[in-house]
Amino acid sequence: MISHQSDTKALRQSIIDACLSMNQLGLNQGTSGNISARCGERMLITPSGIAYETLTPEMLLSLPLAGGLDVPFPGESQPALRPSSEWRFHKALLQNHADMGFVVHAHPAYATALAMIRKPIPASHYMIAAFGGDSLRVADYAIFGSKTLAENVVRASANRHGCLMANHGALVLGETLARGLWRLGELEVLAKSYTLAQMLGTPAILSAAEIEEALQAFADYGLKDS
Repeated sequence: MISHQSDTKALRQSIIDACLSMNQLGLNQGTSGNISARCGERMLITPSGIAYETLTPEMLLSLPLAGGLDVPFPGESQPALRPSSEWRFHKALLQNHADMGFVVHAHPAYATALAMIRKPIPASHYMIAAFGGDSLRVADYAIFGSKTLAENVVRASANRHGCLMANHGALVLGETLARGLWRLGELEVLAKSYTLAQMLGTPAILSAAEIEEALQAFADYGLKDS
């Protein structure tokens, strides 16, 4: 069940707070991360190149969810601020995941390291089920902000709640903003644990039946009080 929110000052501030939290938790650096939220037929998204500490609710941009990925504001005048350069994949993901209300993108160190060697995360820990399947895929590389990258990310995130992005970083989807931040933190822990396990030996892979059991256990995890 996604969070059906309206475009309010409180929602905008919560997105800013989440951006600050990503940096404070070491899940992101500078302004490289970005967050979007579904608001009816539109989405809110953080602006490009603005330090999180200086963001105000009015600086977040509202874009239509309908339409293609060629121009961010079809039929609308350009605002003074530009949306995040990654608006295309935010829009594409929200279009393709009707059950999700938020997209969170960042460059956490261990997840980014795996993305740099283009290594997906297999079912080496039951927490992989938090991402909707038995693996976290790696989206093919394309230059940041491009339509091709958006298409690659959508493909890698099919039937999943996130993916790694080759030579770039990671993204997750969330039914709620809290759920999205939780997934981002779990992705980084999973990436770190998988990296360390490979240093010690060959990680054991959970069976299809074991993953299915975990997927059922995660079906409504953390959502009952959302």
